[in-house]
Amino acid sequence: MSNRTPRFMIAILLVALLAIPVIANSQGPPAKNSEDNETSRYGCTCHGNGAAGDRAVVMITGVPVMYDSGESYQMTITVADSVTLAGADGNTKAGFLLSSSGVGDFTWESSQDIRDAEDNADDVSHSATSNGVWVLTWSAPSEDIGDVHFWLVGNSVDNSGLPDEGDYWNTLTFSILAPGTIEMNDDAATLETRTISVGDYDTLFVIEESDAEKEAEHQEALSNTIFEKGNLFYWTSLTALLVGAVFQREIMERRYETGPEFLAMELAYPQGLRRGIIALITFVVAVNWTANGGQSDFIIGATFFVSAWAAYGVYRTIRSAKVEQTVHDVM
Repeated sequence: MSNRTPRFMIAILLVALLAIPVIANSQGPPAKNSEDNETSRYGCTCHGNGAAGDRAVVMITGVPVMYDSGESYQMTITVADSVTLAGADGNTKAGFLLSSSGVGDFTWESSQDIRDAEDNADDVSHSATSNGVWVLTWSAPSEDIGDVHFWLVGNSVDNSGLPDEGDYWNTLTFSILAPGTIEMNDDAATLETRTISVGDYDTLFVIEESDAEKEAEHQEALSNTIFEKGNLFYWTSLTALLVGAVFQREIMERRYETGPEFLAMELAYPQGLRRGIIALITFVVAVNWTANGGQSDFIIGATFFVSAWAAYGVYRTIRSAKVEQTVHDVM
């Protein structure tokens, strides 16, 4: 029993010593990696078998081409597993370390999982592994000190708590030019902010949709087509039935000489005028919409139909006004 106790205590001590860097690194990588090199420049060598990999996509947006002295720039850092970005099951947690070699100042909202980097308050890092998106602000120096160089390392982790082969990391280096490097009358596009990224090329630029996504888009397009054609068929059929019914009534009235009912002139004039105005206004609106393309085909067609129906109403009013008055009408 006495011989096993020291061995047991030694084993516990070794496990604890191995766990210390793991616990510390879960809240941000140290300034130096396991090879005693700067982590921001040489990467998190304790992860991913010590080698960088394209599976870790590291991206930063809002980076200016040239800085103005004392100006502030909001940047967004994104670190992700390319497998996850492609729609498959991959790592969903990430961390980062960003360095500007002490040039300028980094600030961020308290809601962001960001803190000063371990052993180097000039750099910034994550305070806890998160979904891989952080927003911070870099304030340029108050005077021109030349070009500013940045180093960004991102780590996509499997959240196992161990720096193993299931974690992937990558590094990104970029520079911001000194004030006056680019003349203000140069191409405006060169003065805008930019996005800089590194990682799997297919994930960044030629992401292919999965079969499930393609099928979902196909089904959505199919349902939209059926809905549009169904609406077109329904309203076209309804219009045809109404027009057919009108023609049938006109034919039957002439055949059996029933005709429209008598309408006195004092009623016919305002009725015909009212219907004529409606027909004219709706026709002008429909033509205007057709020329400018400001409305859907359904709305335009419905407006033309209202105009035609009002015009037919004017025709019926005229016919009613021409009907000879009968005794029944007088009574």
